[in-house]
Amino acid sequence: MALKDLLDRFKKGLSRTARLFDVRSWIGKKVDQSFLDGLEATLIQSDMGVKATAKILDRVRETYNDREADEQLLNVVKTEIKALLADPRPGELIVSRSKPSVYLIAGINGAGKTTSIAKLAQRLKNEGKTILLAACDTFRAAAADQLTIWAERSGSDIVKGNPGADPASVAHDACDRALARGVDVLIVDTAGRLHTQSHLMRELEKVRGVIARKIAGAPHEVLLVLDATNGQNAIRQAEVFTKSIGCTGVILTKLDGTAKGGVVVAVRQAMNLPVKFVGIGEGIDDLQPFDAEAFVESIFA
Repeated sequence: MALKDLLDRFKKGLSRTARLFDVRSWIGKKVDQSFLDGLEATLIQSDMGVKATAKILDRVRETYNDREADEQLLNVVKTEIKALLADPRPGELIVSRSKPSVYLIAGINGAGKTTSIAKLAQRLKNEGKTILLAACDTFRAAAADQLTIWAERSGSDIVKGNPGADPASVAHDACDRALARGVDVLIVDTAGRLHTQSHLMRELEKVRGVIARKIAGAPHEVLLVLDATNGQNAIRQAEVFTKSIGCTGVILTKLDGTAKGGVVVAVRQAMNLPVKFVGIGEGIDDLQPFDAEAFVESIFA
C-alpha cells in the first residue's frame, strides 16, 4: 500500500485520538509549568502512559524552557514519540527458513482475536502464501464455526477438534497437517481468556509447548491481541501473557473506536513489545502493518 493511502487510513482510524491534541492552541503560549501540565494531561488522557509522557515532557522542557511555543514545538513532540516507537522491523512477521512459519495468537475474550486472525490470513493469502488455521478454541461453541467461515472466505484450510477437546491435541494435529502439506503459514487460534485465569494460562502454555516440540523454532511469533479501548488495562494483560508464553508482538484492535490511541506508545515503552498490526476499521483489509510515521502524523493531523 502506498504511504499516502496508509496515512489516509490511519488519519481516518485515529481521528478520535487526534481530536485530543489541539495543536493550534499551542502556538504563542509560554512553555511554562502551566503549559506542561496541560500537555501532560492530554498525553495521559490519550493513554500514552506515565513513562512515555515523562520522556516527552522532559524533551519539551529541555528544548523550550520558558520560551514561546512556535510551530517547531510540534516537530519536537513528534520526533520524540517516533523515537519511543522505534522498531527495526515495523509491521514485519518473522518468516521461518523452513515451512511452516507458525504464528500463535492469544488474547482475552472480546479483543477481536478471531477477526484479527481472519484479516491476517487474508493479508498473507494476498501475498501468495498458503495458510492453515488451527481452531484451538474448543470451549466456545461458535469459535470453530466462526473461524471456519473466515477460512472459507480467505481460501485457507483449517484443523478443528470436537467441542471440549484438548486444545493442545488440536495444535498437535495442525502441526502434523502443516508439515505434511508443506503450507507456508500455520496460524493457531486459542481460547480467549482473562489474564487472571491462571489455569487457562497454563493451558495456553501447554499449546505453546506442543507447537515447539512438533516444529523446530516454533512458534515463530506469539502475537497478543489487545483492545485499544481498554487503555492502560491492556498493559497489565501484556505483562501477564508475555510472562506466560513469551509474546513477541502485539495486534492492537479497535483503534478507530477510541481516543486512547496513545496506548500504542505505552505498550512499546512498558513491555518493549512492537505493535505489529493495528485494526483501524471493520473491513477485511483494515488490519494494517503498524507504521510509526503514519501513526504520529495521524494523531497530530
